[in-house]
Amino acid sequence: MKVEIIEKDDQYVLNHCTKYLARDSSDARHDFGQYEPGDPRAAVCEAWRFPVVDTHWDGAGARTSFAFNDVTFVYDGRAAFPESVSVVGTFAPLHALVPLRPVLFARRPTGFFAATVRIAKGQVHQYKFAVDGAYVLDPVNPQQTVADNGRTWSRLFTDACSVPLTLSRVERDLLGRLVRHLLPFRLEENRRFVREVYESIDRGARGTEFPLSYQLDEEVGTVNYIDKVLARQERQHAVDYHICLDLIGDVLRSRFGGLDPAVAPPEMYADLYAQMAAERVDGWDYGRYHSPRYFLLLLRRHAMTGAFAHPRHGGNSGAAGWMYLESRFRDAAGDTLFDWRRAVEEPLGRSTDYRG
Repeated sequence: MKVEIIEKDDQYVLNHCTKYLARDSSDARHDFGQYEPGDPRAAVCEAWRFPVVDTHWDGAGARTSFAFNDVTFVYDGRAAFPESVSVVGTFAPLHALVPLRPVLFARRPTGFFAATVRIAKGQVHQYKFAVDGAYVLDPVNPQQTVADNGRTWSRLFTDACSVPLTLSRVERDLLGRLVRHLLPFRLEENRRFVREVYESIDRGARGTEFPLSYQLDEEVGTVNYIDKVLARQERQHAVDYHICLDLIGDVLRSRFGGLDPAVAPPEMYADLYAQMAAERVDGWDYGRYHSPRYFLLLLRRHAMTGAFAHPRHGGNSGAAGWMYLESRFRDAAGDTLFDWRRAVEEPLGRSTDYRG
């Protein structure tokens, strides 16, 4: 596996560091419950942004660039300036060290070290920094994972990743039923539309026509979007999902004779939503989670965002959500009022200016 190094200038790296890392405040004002007491990452604004996962551009065109991300690893060495910093990870050959270079400002060292590598979209990788020969976790990135041998690694995932990261299979199955009844795709005519989008073309053409299309269900990848947003941007809400999905499962099983809640009838979910909105859910353990309405509003926000956000975030798979809006909103002449293809980069859309 060859590592392709992408050259990024110092200004590019510093632009991504200045707002988030180069602050003197040590107050834990960025801790929303996702860190243990005393964790220095609580003082870092939006620590989930590191490493930087950005659009790749090969200089030739969107279609050849679209399948990759530029991932920039940044090490903050201002507190104890190291002699050398490298990164090792599953994106490179085993034990291969990718050196990070010092980042300069006005020709002087800033204390930051950085390296950018090209990594394919839809992947998950483990990595560590080698700082003066000692292997350490990324001191900024909140994402960590435990390998089969019990050792902890830092983790990253690239755009359009479909590998489960946060939620278990049981949680994902139940969540799929929950969001299905919150989205417009649940109506029969709309389910038919989504099926036709993906089933009207043969498998060979599908990869070209819908490059971010994975195995799709009726909620157009919203569960995958939620799984990813809980791994990174809204990691503090992962505990809400773990607790509430467990509570909802218990409530539905008690009402469904102990059977799997993922196959419960739609009416049972409709009743549950109404009770959650009214804060009166029979069988809910309010000692574990005091406001079912809060979780319902959180779930609605994530479901709608995941259905219609850019596919790079893991939802709206193959732009099915956008195609749904394109087909539903038309003027008297039959032309769409939602011409998303004009604004979105190739190969999803037609724009040659926007690069995702």
